[in-house]
Order: sequence, then structure tokens, then C-alpha cells
Amino acid sequence: MIRINLLPHREEKRKQRKAAFVALMVLSALIGTGIVLLVGGYNARAIAVQEGRNRELKTAIVALDGKIKEIATLKQEIEALKARQQAVEDLQGDRNQPVYLLDELVRQTPPGVFLKAFRQEGQRVTVNGYAQSQERVSELLRNMSSASPWLERPDLVEAKAGTIGQGKVARKVVEFTVIVGIKRARDKDKPEEDGKAGAHQPAPDKAA
Repeated sequence: MIRINLLPHREEKRKQRKAAFVALMVLSALIGTGIVLLVGGYNARAIAVQEGRNRELKTAIVALDGKIKEIATLKQEIEALKARQQAVEDLQGDRNQPVYLLDELVRQTPPGVFLKAFRQEGQRVTVNGYAQSQERVSELLRNMSSASPWLERPDLVEAKAGTIGQGKVARKVVEFTVIVGIKRARDKDKPEEDGKAGAHQPAPDKAA
């Protein structure tokens, strides 16, 4: 017997395919929503963890800033104390400067040079005197510059011809003015220490 299907099978298959497509879309949407929720939850948790770390870092930075300010304040106080201590030591050392100055002027003044006055302003001393010749003045400057542990940087301000005495006993001389520095006790030995340090440095290799 021959059976003939007279039902609209094509329309039925079309409906089945449409239902399957809708079901697949719904399933895809559900899967996509689940993935988005999972990824969003993971990202939210990572962000929360990072924000917690950031808060901890900010707290640590604030604490470090406070410690840095304390250290800076302590450094300033230490420097101020050192400055006051140095000022006290300088005052104590400066009390003996006139003695050292007079002693050095006596030691470094060559024959043929006569000092008539000196005036100290801070660490600079103005010396006035007479010399038999310009060479004597030059010798005085050399002595002050290199032979004295207390005097430094002499500067010849003026040297002019003059006379001492009157009439037959009048003598021609060189009248001069010199400004020279006087060292403090804490600076007196620095050039010697520098020289010793340079003397102990190894000589360069000539073969190189």
C-alpha cells in the first residue's frame, strides 16, 4: 500500500528550525551573561584588592612623609647646634688671635722693614709700615704668604716713596700698606694636612 503524507511537512520543519534557533540564541545569551558576570566579578574583586593595596600604600607614604619631616627637622637642629658650637669655639680661639698676630708679625718681618700700625677687621688685618726698599716689601709679602702658619693671602694695597726724619737725618723709605688674612685655630693646620695627603698619594705609573 502506498502512503502519501499530505501534511505541510515543510512548514513543520521550518518551525522546528526556528524553535531550535531561538533555543540556541537563548542558550548563547545565558552563557554570555554568565561569562560577563564571572569576568565582571573577577574584575571587581581584583579592583577591590588593588584599591586596598593602594590605601595601604597611601598610609605608608603618609607615615614615611612624617618620618622624613622629622628627620629634616632633626638635621636642621643638628646643623644649628653645630653652628652654635663652631661659633663658641671660634670665639674662644679668636681671643688668642692678637697674640698670634703680634708674634707672627715679629717673626715674618724681615730686616729693613718697620711696622708702625695695624688694624684688624674680622679675619683681615691692615698693616702699615716703612721699608728700606721695594725688595724688603716683597720679602715681607713672601714671608706672610708661605712662611707663616697663621697669615695668608697678603695683598699689597699701596707702596709709595716717603721720608723719615727731617733735615740732614731725613731718610728715603718706601711707605706701604698691606692687607693680610689671619687664620682661625681650626684652619691653621689645613694646608699642612692637604700637603701631607698629596704627598702620600701613589705616583703615576710612567709605563702607562
